[in-house]
Amino acid sequence: MSSSSLLQVSELSKHFGGVQALFALSFDLNEGELLGIIGPNGSGKTTTVNLITGFVKPNSGRVLYRGKDITGWAPYKIARLGIARTFQMVKPFYRLPAFKNLIIHLYSPRVKRLAGGKYGDREAVALDLLEEVGFERDAFVAYKAAGVLPQGYLKKLELAKAIALEPDLLILDELFSGLSLAEVSSIVPIVEKLKVGGKPIIMIEHRLRELFRIADRVIVLNYGRKIAEGAPYEIIEKEEVKQAYLGSEVD
Repeated sequence: MSSSSLLQVSELSKHFGGVQALFALSFDLNEGELLGIIGPNGSGKTTTVNLITGFVKPNSGRVLYRGKDITGWAPYKIARLGIARTFQMVKPFYRLPAFKNLIIHLYSPRVKRLAGGKYGDREAVALDLLEEVGFERDAFVAYKAAGVLPQGYLKKLELAKAIALEPDLLILDELFSGLSLAEVSSIVPIVEKLKVGGKPIIMIEHRLRELFRIADRVIVLNYGRKIAEGAPYEIIEKEEVKQAYLGSEVD
């Protein structure tokens, strides 16, 4: 592992029954870097995230975080260590106000440890977090039940829940999926701000134009294999990438 590597994925493989979802995937993530992972549906992107965050155990390979082998750890232990993620399919507590969805995260052992055991006013912190990700406090959107919010706000709530854990590494699984261009445009600056602040980020994404604006490096998966890696506008010139995924996006 290089001295600047925060995360190292080494020869990671996973099969589900007779289906090989991931073949010996290797990559690393550096401090302060935004890494994009792209590929067609079924290429192994979310499986990769699930393996890193402990929701699925690999058949072989290792995941190292700050030099520590966390392969197969339980998700809550990985979260306590400083890795937080969003989910493509958002599942908030629909009956609770949006800001109350953050309370559990704000009372987590990690946040308690980082705060020196002093929680303070968690509701005020929750409202501040939601405002940071685009909830208009004056419009009282943060006080509305999560179940009545449109998809754009639910994705922002999902992002706020991950940020609430004060992670050292943030993994975003298709944060832009299901959103309009206007909604995506409102979230991109939030991710950019996190990146400028030095937050290492892994983004699984289908919205290539938006991802390529902010990614430092991109990995392309196809049928569970890494077929390309490099700067965003270098990889789209590779013929195997065009054939596997980009197609008309490149034209």
